[in-house]
Amino acid sequence: MKLHTALQTLGHTQALKDGTIRPETFEFDFEEVPAIIQAFRRMVRGTEFDISEMAITTYLCAKAHGKKFTAIPVFPFRAFHHGAIVTNTKLGITDPKQLEGKKVGVNRGYTVTAGVWARSILQHDYGVDLSKITWVLSGDEHVAEYKAPSNVVPVEAGKKVEEMLLSGELAAASGVVIDHPDIKPLIPNPAQVGFEALRTRGHYPINHTLVVKDELLEAHPGLAKDIFETFAKAKRAYVETLKAGIAEPTKNDQTAMKIMEITGKDPMPFGVEPNRAMIEAINQFATEQQIIPRPFKMDEIWAKGTLDLVG
Repeated sequence: MKLHTALQTLGHTQALKDGTIRPETFEFDFEEVPAIIQAFRRMVRGTEFDISEMAITTYLCAKAHGKKFTAIPVFPFRAFHHGAIVTNTKLGITDPKQLEGKKVGVNRGYTVTAGVWARSILQHDYGVDLSKITWVLSGDEHVAEYKAPSNVVPVEAGKKVEEMLLSGELAAASGVVIDHPDIKPLIPNPAQVGFEALRTRGHYPINHTLVVKDELLEAHPGLAKDIFETFAKAKRAYVETLKAGIAEPTKNDQTAMKIMEITGKDPMPFGVEPNRAMIEAINQFATEQQIIPRPFKMDEIWAKGTLDLVG
């Protein structure tokens, strides 16, 4: 059985891509997409893959709209988001609360996972009332059926979020990359703040999970476990290479090594229990930000037979 799969190539997935580590009950048929976010859209709108990496809030939103795939608690990508929101220093905004009553740009859609995490930091760490901000989107949502809150609007025709931030029309923007001396992170020293959040309260956001067509999971009861264990095996091999030392580590390698240094543990644990706090957090934040109508129960999110797996 060959399963059409979309997955970005990272240190912990390389062994899957090159065939060094193989599943027991099927073969991967990888399609290399130019950017993994394109696979998210194709999976949500056309169920084009048997297995696909997917941003976790895109998945939760898709699940709320009845899409026919279910996640396995494998997390191919994680990141810190304290530096995701940038501001124009000429506007004199130094406190996140100053964003209330203003317009803030959003890269792509409101349901983008990085944006959800960034807004949760504003709300829960800095007391920002998200409903008092007008969120200006540069693109649409992967889940076409999703209806955003009334304070979420598309960018005006002919305008770009980046240009609006530089001109001062926007007070800040989330998820944009602008190389300009006037554009700085709203939260100073964001990398250090993120690592400190990990050190003090275990804050290590999940960005992506892995989804599988429901029809395959139903037809092959052991498939979910096989996928989980295959990814876990590849990840464990990668972690051993990190421990041994990598001559030219990538940015992702460096982050993983820093996580190990801080926690003394596996930098990317798979399974529900080792990640319960972060899963419950993103479930809560997605509900608070009106991306899903209610929090999901764990057995609604994860494929049958995977709730007790740890890897």
